[in-house]
Amino acid sequence: MKIDLRHSALEAVATPCLILPLAEAKTLPAPFKPFDKLLDGRLAALLSSKEFSGKAGDTLLLHAPAGSPWQRLLLVGLGGSKQPARERLRQATSLALSSLKGRRILRAALPLDALPLKGLSLADRVAVAAEAAELCTYRFDRYRTTQKKDSAKAFEKLTLILPHAKDVSAAKPGLDQGLAIAAGVALARDLVNEPGNIKSPEFLAAAARNLACDAVRCTVLEEKALQQEGMGALLGVAQGSVRPPRLIVLQYQGTHEEVRPIALVGKGVVFDAGGISLKPAEKMDEMKMDMGGAAAVLGTFLAASRLKLPINLLGVIPAVENLPSGNAIRPGDILTSLSGKTIEVLNTDAEGRLILADALCYAQRYNPRVIIDVATLTGACIIALGHHASAVLGHHDGLIRQLIKAGEQCGERLWQLPLWDDYAQQINSEVADIKNIGGRPAGTVTAAAFLQKFVEIDAWAHIDIAGTAWEEKGKPGTPKGGTGVGVRLLVQYLLGL
Repeated sequence: MKIDLRHSALEAVATPCLILPLAEAKTLPAPFKPFDKLLDGRLAALLSSKEFSGKAGDTLLLHAPAGSPWQRLLLVGLGGSKQPARERLRQATSLALSSLKGRRILRAALPLDALPLKGLSLADRVAVAAEAAELCTYRFDRYRTTQKKDSAKAFEKLTLILPHAKDVSAAKPGLDQGLAIAAGVALARDLVNEPGNIKSPEFLAAAARNLACDAVRCTVLEEKALQQEGMGALLGVAQGSVRPPRLIVLQYQGTHEEVRPIALVGKGVVFDAGGISLKPAEKMDEMKMDMGGAAAVLGTFLAASRLKLPINLLGVIPAVENLPSGNAIRPGDILTSLSGKTIEVLNTDAEGRLILADALCYAQRYNPRVIIDVATLTGACIIALGHHASAVLGHHDGLIRQLIKAGEQCGERLWQLPLWDDYAQQINSEVADIKNIGGRPAGTVTAAAFLQKFVEIDAWAHIDIAGTAWEEKGKPGTPKGGTGVGVRLLVQYLLGL
């Protein structure tokens, strides 16, 4: 899809459809009253009669009066002011384009200056609208053959209308930002949606190598190197599969080399059958998404390099497949991690924390100032928060506040769960240093307490995306499948540094 920036008066926009987002209100906002005269007061009448309310999810398509340069007018609700401005605009843009595509209207224009979005600059509005528009066109259909040609055409062009000619150049960085973030999210979605027969640990490593450029360096540790390093926890999970593990290391240099990096660690279980502690058959196909944390890290690196962020980034991805076999680890086995700590494995389906333990230790060799790990870690997180928010835990309140704020701004919400010392008692083992499960109570928290045992720096946060990495039904801007969650959140956090 093509996205244009153009300056024009609202009443002079020539387009098949003009999108007009309106907030919840009983009367028409002042900036739109001159435009309403062209419609003989129909906008004001629609609001006063409540035929169109302006609530989030509300749309109404009108045909333009004779002589108008635009053929149709699509009213779309911005919702109330309690929701963050970025998310209101993102949802309205996604809903508008999805609605138009369903009507086979493939070109439209969206004015951005007069919208009631306090605190959101014109460049920010362009960034959000461009990102939402790009992601509305996302489809994972590379494996469709005959049906692919019969599907509806993609949206072709969105023109973002700005009030003055000087605004076009000023808003260009916003357009670049929106497109870069959308590219990162699309990459993450693609990786999550890839089927398990294609997506091996080496497949993830190849995807990481594709990101290598002047600013990004990629190193991949193969099985022999992992054995030499002593990554017994990672290797233990991987030994049930014939596909060998990988440890992927990405380094992005956007500032002076001596500046300590931000470390992003992403869980990369390319398919999780649970090992000997086998998962139920129902929905096991969705376990191809158990590398959603790895996908988020790779998508963030793509966006960061395109945006040339003035920071240094480290990415560490442990990539394995967790299958049952005659060579798989058993409940009751004891593994020795890279840190030297021993782990009693009571449930082989609690494998993500095992591979992250070694990855977190490895990441600390680079002396990062911050470590953030992202993982589809616990089903308990879905029980606690459903599919509307990711959990965040850690032992640095300032970092967690920054991440929560970034989530509120970009629409990928976080909810903090406690990580008190009491929870660590649940993972004490009688035969090893720790055990990999702490029982049913507080499963998300005890998983984080396990990870905490392998973190020695102060600024660490753990994000559990088990409930948000996969969309079950599909909605505007997010089709069924991988959501790419984590990319917008991490980029928003990095932009705020």
